[in-house]
Amino acid sequence: MAAAVEYTIDELAREAGTTVRSVRVYHERGVLPPPQVKGRTGFYGPEHLNRVRTISRLLDRGIKLNGIRELLDAWGRGDDLGDILGVIDPDVAKSEVAETISEAAETITATELAERYREVPNGLSRVVAAGLYEPVDAETYRMADRRLVRIIDKLVAAGVPAAEVLDELEKLRADTDRIARRFVDLFRRTAFAAFQRSDRDRADRNELANRLQSTKTMSGEATAELVTLFVARYLDQDAELAEALLQA
Repeated sequence: MAAAVEYTIDELAREAGTTVRSVRVYHERGVLPPPQVKGRTGFYGPEHLNRVRTISRLLDRGIKLNGIRELLDAWGRGDDLGDILGVIDPDVAKSEVAETISEAAETITATELAERYREVPNGLSRVVAAGLYEPVDAETYRMADRRLVRIIDKLVAAGVPAAEVLDELEKLRADTDRIARRFVDLFRRTAFAAFQRSDRDRADRNELANRLQSTKTMSGEATAELVTLFVARYLDQDAELAEALLQA
């Protein structure tokens, strides 16, 4: 596998179309992670370049560095951007901020990604197949599903082996695919069938579009509600777990 791309601070600034001074300010203000130091030289990777470009775009939209720091931290945690919009220039649209950050989703080298999942057999190929990451080129990957990656990272940090997390994720994808297909079949049997029997005029098309949107949102809400309900029920009925908590 080809060696990971590395930049000195001068090369990083030039590649990102900014100045060395700006890069140093980003470090000082906590919006850019530190480089990897080898000897006396700091080296930056593709994720640093991506972050600097993101910062530049957000600055161009009128967002201050303190707001950018809050935004990037919240985005990395998977938080709702609406929760932290108070630190941003009110004239900046939430959708534009989300689009800017999304377009510059964090990247990671193939070597680093393989190392992150080194304890998982075929870890690199499995996280790609699971839809967590997608290739940018032969050397670089980016998050395909940021929220899911963050959830998995939290599970691993809580002590669940990465291999078991991926095993469950693969099973969950199969289960949710079946659930999704049932909702789609229900939509076609009801809303779409009704549309086909209608005059198919503008009002009918608008009604179909509204029902389509409701199906997309309500299916996820219903599934999440039921999963949460049953997980809580099973845990609450676990006598061994209850006894362990009482002894704590």
